[in-house]
Amino acid sequence: MSKPVKISDLPEFDMAEHLKTDVDVAEYLRQVLEDGEPGELAAALGHIAKARGMSEIAKATGIKREALYKALRPNAHPRLETVQRVCKALGVKLTATVAN
Repeated sequence: MSKPVKISDLPEFDMAEHLKTDVDVAEYLRQVLEDGEPGELAAALGHIAKARGMSEIAKATGIKREALYKALRPNAHPRLETVQRVCKALGVKLTATVAN
């Protein structure tokens, strides 16, 4: 019989570790946008920025690293300008389609 595992012994899930390719990033963003949860876009962009290197993204956007962490935390509400600058630095773009 196996020994029970304590929740505190489990490793913490880090989404950034699973975003290795541009396809991974695009699919992750597509799912986040499709779910439509407020505040999740900021968190998703934060995960992607972490995977790509937050310091590099901060440099590319012209936003201080600490401010970027704050703007891209879960349930944050960054300005559209911030989202656009981060998307450009990440090499992704958000597009709109007609809703069904």
